[in-house]
Amino acid sequence: MDEFDVIVVGGGSGGCAVAGRLAEAGYSVCLLEAGGRNDTFGVKTPAMLAFTGPKINYRYETVPQKGLNGRRGYQPRGKGLGGSSAINAMIYIRGNRYDYDNWAALGCDGWSYDDVLPYFKRAEHNVRGADEYHGASGPLWVSDQSAVNPGSHAFVEAATQLQLPQNRDFNGAKQEGFGLYQVTQKDGERWSASRGYVEPLRKSRNLDVRIGVTVQKVEIDDGRVTGVTYSAGDRQRTVRARGGVVMSAGAFNSPQILMLSGIGPGDHLNEHGITVQRACDAVGSDLQDHIDYVSSWESHDDGFFGDSLKGTMRMAKALIEHRRHRTGIMTTPYAEAGGFWTVMHDAPAPDIQWHFVPAMLEDHGRTKVKGHGFSLHACVLRPESRGSVRLASRRAGDAPVIDPNFLDDDRDLAVLRKGVRLSHRIVDAPAMQAFEPKDRYPVDLDDDAALDDLIRNRADTVYHPVGTCRMGSDADSVVDPKLKVRGIEGLWVADASVMPRLVSGNTNAPSIMIGERCADFVKYALG
Repeated sequence: MDEFDVIVVGGGSGGCAVAGRLAEAGYSVCLLEAGGRNDTFGVKTPAMLAFTGPKINYRYETVPQKGLNGRRGYQPRGKGLGGSSAINAMIYIRGNRYDYDNWAALGCDGWSYDDVLPYFKRAEHNVRGADEYHGASGPLWVSDQSAVNPGSHAFVEAATQLQLPQNRDFNGAKQEGFGLYQVTQKDGERWSASRGYVEPLRKSRNLDVRIGVTVQKVEIDDGRVTGVTYSAGDRQRTVRARGGVVMSAGAFNSPQILMLSGIGPGDHLNEHGITVQRACDAVGSDLQDHIDYVSSWESHDDGFFGDSLKGTMRMAKALIEHRRHRTGIMTTPYAEAGGFWTVMHDAPAPDIQWHFVPAMLEDHGRTKVKGHGFSLHACVLRPESRGSVRLASRRAGDAPVIDPNFLDDDRDLAVLRKGVRLSHRIVDAPAMQAFEPKDRYPVDLDDDAALDDLIRNRADTVYHPVGTCRMGSDADSVVDPKLKVRGIEGLWVADASVMPRLVSGNTNAPSIMIGERCADFVKYALG
């Protein structure tokens, strides 16, 4: 079958939600995904996220960042069904009420917090049960952690020793405070968007999942989408769309595919010899990402995860336990605890998020560090810096050119500086000092210049790129508030790329919410 009601490009968090909901509603759906099924023990075992290979991770890199002293940044992105929800830390965070009310104020009608909350609840199966803020019957399982490291509990206690409040539910009435994160897991296994929305429909005649394919472009005839051309090996194939196409390839690949299809900055497309179907400078622009600094401490306490004989033996035993019972420390998301707080007096909502990891991290975990210890991430929640995604070539298989333009705006550095200082204040509290931590990167915290240089030498992403197909009510936006691409009939975008402003938190749950909403928009349009 080569004709469908809807074709969904990309099986990530948003794409799985769109495809699943539309197929469930009776539409014939073709889901195209570059990677595999991701139905493996390595994906399903939470702690294995530290060992993602190229089959499930694009492992993108940025161009040299002038704000990071010329370093290239690392940009992991999930490949295969579930997308980045198959390789992330499984943290279930929606963002702040302010984020969505601000979207609405910017012209995105229908995207206020009160508008999006029902979709978050509809998607969610929270083990704590349903209430004013949570759902308990959706496809996305949200669980409490079952094997929290003592150091993570100590981190929360240290925050309270500074009179910072505890918060048991960052997605409830208030975001402020510190506590343990809930995670997208079910019975001790990772619960990706694919497991929630796609796998239950494997036997459905309405859903045709095609993996291992590279989408070349969206086919457009006289201003209307007619289908999608993809390659599998050396062969190309075009599938037709009766109703339309939903682009859900993520903040990097959605704009890439749109540009390959002739939708994007006209001059840039002309440089690559691509016929312009719709000139739109916003495609691939407005890239926003959470710039993040990781403070790191060594400790003699081998209860932390670490590279030692005892640590290796402990993980080996834990792996056996998890294979038998789906319990134990292999259920860790690593970023077990954290918090949200306001460090700038004029911020409308918390402007720093912390992730506490009971292990020493170096270069996104790609560099091994001997011994035991812990790390504390501090990220700028609403960065002012803006970057871009552009084509490297006309070949769909080539990585796009990614430039987050980190720390281009000095306001981001000012916020991060204060966040790092508060990180150290928390670790200086008695609950954390009990571990006798040794700072691996000591610096005079009162010296702005020294601290700024350390930040520029070590900061990087915390994996939340958005904005490259931004939504808006203005004619220059890529998609309108119904997620429909302006100027092209039958084409929608449903992933983090549509966010006009980066949410104040992790982006997986919001991406799934966007997919849920897009499914409703498409159903309404198709009738």
